[in-house]
Amino acid sequence: MTLAILLVTAACWLLASVLGRGDWATIWGGFVPARIGVASGPGLAPAWLTPLTATLVHGGIVHLVFNLAILAFCGRPTENLLGPVALALLYLAGAYAAAAAQYALDPAAPYPMIGASGAISAVLGAYAVLFGRNKVRVASRTLAMLLNALWLLATWLVLNLIVGLTLGSAGIAVAWAAHVGGFAAGLVLARPLFEWRYRNA
Repeated sequence: MTLAILLVTAACWLLASVLGRGDWATIWGGFVPARIGVASGPGLAPAWLTPLTATLVHGGIVHLVFNLAILAFCGRPTENLLGPVALALLYLAGAYAAAAAQYALDPAAPYPMIGASGAISAVLGAYAVLFGRNKVRVASRTLAMLLNALWLLATWLVLNLIVGLTLGSAGIAVAWAAHVGGFAAGLVLARPLFEWRYRNA
């Protein structure tokens, strides 16, 4: 599944680039908060589908390679534990959680959010839970997991704020809320998806 997502994402960007349709793809498939609740215009993807189509649109080769490198790093180990179906569900949930977080930050934003980083952040969040070590020591295992998840989320939030402010000062927009939303989805879903896979073991 990780390989399939990598190949499909890369193929979509390559096709749009070769055909010179990158700007069209951004307008057609990017997630635009202001479009939520508004009828989609002709030639646009349905608004409810754009959190997913946005994962197939990237702003350039650097944007694409960076996202796919992160997915290649954490996707396969996470898939080994969760299975391909659960990984696909995690990726899908991450895409929609990322869009929801970006919408919550600025529901009237008229510009498109593109890239797979929100969905990939969900995979990274699950990876952090499944392979990371708890930073706190408490008697309750459940509480320890919760505190560890909160610690990971706070760290990810601060990192994204720093990156967002740094690149923002250079005129590069970063959908940091989407990254945090996707990561939070991964933190929440990692354990349930793991237990779901081995429910009959």
